[in-house]
Amino acid sequence: MSIVDTISNHVREHRSGMVSDLVFALVWVTIVELFFNFVDGPTWAYYMFMLAGIVAYFGFFWSLELAKAQQ
Repeated sequence: MSIVDTISNHVREHRSGMVSDLVFALVWVTIVELFFNFVDGPTWAYYMFMLAGIVAYFGFFWSLELAKAQQ
């Protein structure tokens, strides 16, 4: 099995998860960008908000899994 086959199989298996990850990242970065264009805050706060996206990502998808499990 070649590397191209391995990658295509991985993408085929995880397509919906990869799309939702991408959408979350794009929405988070857009919100932070718009907020800091409006507020004109310090650079360190901008980077902290971007890093907070990691925590927000895991918190959002963890709570989504919990909600699905309770149904």
